[in-house]
Amino acid sequence: MLRDLRISVTDRCNFRCVYCMPKELFGRDYRFLERDELLSFPEIVRLATVSVGIGVRKLRITGGEPLLRRGLEELIAELASLRAPSGEPIDLALTTNGAALPVKAEALRAAGLQRVTVSLDSLDDERFQAINDVRFPVSRVLDGIAAAEEAGLAPVKINAVLKRGVNDDEILALAEHFRGTGHVLRFIEYMDVGTSNGWVLDDVVPSAEVVRRIDAVHPLEPLGPSAPGETARRWRYRDGAGEIGVISSVTEAFCGSCTRARVSAEGRLFTCLFASDGLDLRALLRDGADDAALAAALTGTWRDRDDRYSEQRSELTPSAGRRIEMSYIGG
Repeated sequence: MLRDLRISVTDRCNFRCVYCMPKELFGRDYRFLERDELLSFPEIVRLATVSVGIGVRKLRITGGEPLLRRGLEELIAELASLRAPSGEPIDLALTTNGAALPVKAEALRAAGLQRVTVSLDSLDDERFQAINDVRFPVSRVLDGIAAAEEAGLAPVKINAVLKRGVNDDEILALAEHFRGTGHVLRFIEYMDVGTSNGWVLDDVVPSAEVVRRIDAVHPLEPLGPSAPGETARRWRYRDGAGEIGVISSVTEAFCGSCTRARVSAEGRLFTCLFASDGLDLRALLRDGADDAALAAALTGTWRDRDDRYSEQRSELTPSAGRRIEMSYIGG
């Protein structure tokens, strides 16, 4: 069942992370979407409203970097007012690199945002600046996490993508930094999203190794999922100092239990992070399709999907087709 919809509001980002938007491809001459190519806020609200009517219960705003979209608080306020047919509120969250949270967190919370997830791949400043490739200091992202907590957007989820030989030596340091804070650190296996990040399997740090290395110092015990279709496997510190999560889309594929779809910034619906093409919802919205037609398009596309890339990965080769870049579809 489609329960989670991730909506990208921009394809732009102020970082050039080497595994997502490498500078050599997303440089000064790269053509980003023009304003009129993006879904407008009313179009996003209408799409979200129809989605909630067919069973979606979680909405996540993504990018690019979503806080670059001007007036985002207005969209958040509209989405926060949505209710399921039963009257229950929708789970509304946002994924960000954290750079703008010191100035945006309070307004986002006031608009009705419930939670944020912040990407943070290293605590070492030199390394973090090398990863984001725009010399942005890690201290300002940590300030953003603190601002989100102060504004009431807590607990904050922190996503760390691990790459062998780049930051896997920080597994324990990251875990210890967020132990006891109430925030939830999640380690993500380095994925072959798109075709620009030079992915090879040897770069992947398996989640089982992550859990083993933390457990050896701070004993862990497994927790059950907090919601249907949850992608992260949860582990709790036995001493009560909080929890971590691991997302294992490479070594332990979860295609069979997937409940999420993604809408790109210009309105294409993708049923898999590793997709190569999507349904043009913008055309439907702008060509006068009514809500019933939109609902039928969403449900039909979800019903007919056959995405199992994570399960099929070992059978495929790099030439098996060009996939959508993470910066375009949202992580």
